[in-house]
Amino acid sequence: MKDAKTALIIGAGPAGLTAAYKLLEQSEILPIIVEKELFVGGISRTVNYKENRIDIGGHRFFTKNKEVKKIWNEIMPIQGKASIDDKLLGNVKPVFPGGPDPEKEDTVFLIRRRVSRILYLRKFFDYPITISFKTISNLGIINTLRAGAGYAWSVVVKKKEDSLENFYINRFGLSLYKMFFKDYTEKVWGKDPSELSATWGAQRVKGLSLTKAILAFILKPLKNIGLINSNVETSLIEEFIYPKKGPGQLWETMADAIKENGGKIIYNAEVEKIVLVDDKIDTVSCKMNGENVEFKADLILSSMPVSDLVKSFDATIPETVYKVATELPYRDFITVGLLVNKLKLKNTTKIKTISNIVPDCWIYVQEPDVKIGRLQIFNNWSPYMVNDFKKNVWIGLEYFCNEGDALWEMDDDEFIKFAIDEVVKIGIVEREDISDYTRIKVKKAYPSYFGSYDQFDIVKDYLNSIENLYCIGRNGQHRYNNMDHSMLTAIEAVNTIISDGDKIRVWNVNTEGKYHEN
Repeated sequence: MKDAKTALIIGAGPAGLTAAYKLLEQSEILPIIVEKELFVGGISRTVNYKENRIDIGGHRFFTKNKEVKKIWNEIMPIQGKASIDDKLLGNVKPVFPGGPDPEKEDTVFLIRRRVSRILYLRKFFDYPITISFKTISNLGIINTLRAGAGYAWSVVVKKKEDSLENFYINRFGLSLYKMFFKDYTEKVWGKDPSELSATWGAQRVKGLSLTKAILAFILKPLKNIGLINSNVETSLIEEFIYPKKGPGQLWETMADAIKENGGKIIYNAEVEKIVLVDDKIDTVSCKMNGENVEFKADLILSSMPVSDLVKSFDATIPETVYKVATELPYRDFITVGLLVNKLKLKNTTKIKTISNIVPDCWIYVQEPDVKIGRLQIFNNWSPYMVNDFKKNVWIGLEYFCNEGDALWEMDDDEFIKFAIDEVVKIGIVEREDISDYTRIKVKKAYPSYFGSYDQFDIVKDYLNSIENLYCIGRNGQHRYNNMDHSMLTAIEAVNTIISDGDKIRVWNVNTEGKYHEN
């Protein structure tokens, strides 16, 4: 591997870009990225609609990993002066001496407050759920007693964690599970939680439970004044950094750095055929502008969906491997951007905001009578995401679906009308306050943990047997990764290439404790 001269990287998302960035930094290997779209960032891109920007899926930049932090700060420094909304509101935040002024420079991370709540029974609940006076008031005494009894029982009697349903019940109790997890999880994955693997919960929720959520709430004042250690479960963080103009800005800036340092990024290049010879990838053919273009490289780093990767192989593949890989499930995603004059939701918090809008970045919509899963308020991610943040509120309505189902197949006008009807129904906005809208569809946004996934190790072992192939990123490993995890798979792949190490390390960054997901 030490004599390798070129690496073909499939996909210009966080993993693919990080791999190219690190190869240029640590080796003489030339990275060439092929990207089927005309943009970088993958699902972490920013969509610009009439100077109103949409963060696809919402991306908090937070990690406990020093190497990821180092890369982020190399690409984009943290603000040294207050952002426009903090100036107007008189907010005082810690800034970095010598850092950029976001009012004068664009390439800058902002320090943002994390506020996420749950909308259930047309009321706001803390996220994660805490047992507070507000929660009791919202639920009512009977539901609260049921929740308390259910949680107490779950502490004493543990279920076998052979499903996501049992995973949640063990941590929150049956009543809270039914109120706050069951319906929402089914919205996201299209499956009852009893049919989903507990792996998803173990990866995403990790050590969080009702006990830890309550403990974090109680100990918060002591953490704020530094009397106890500030390490918290990632689900409970209160601040994060965020690019001035959305997550895609970071990846666009990284792409520029890659090109400036000699790397190549080829757009509109969709992989169609990968020829294997003697357990090595020989050539990769891409469709570009209606023509097939063939690439040869010493190394292949793939962040394309595993199902598509295996389908593209021009070789004799074990039947079981092909079947498991091509039947891997995914969840697709639709966002509707709505530009509104104001929200119907009232800000009853003590958090000051421009125009006194609710302070949430994300709202988890647990209402069972609508299909919308989450709602983003982009003004709160960054005021620079909105063309006129003083006049308008720019929101994103998020839906989870499957390619080819009824939601996916609706035309844009029909779907936008459907989405507007839902948010009017649950009291988010008034119809007459909506001034503009757009719809964005994303295929294979979320690798899913059901169906043939329980046999995925067969596929992983086969892919690892291909000598010059390294699978990285969310879709490349069929794992519901966050940005820092995706980056770490790429970092570990580069380290493995340089050291001629064991490729299994690329898959095991989580279990080896080399990163924490956000």
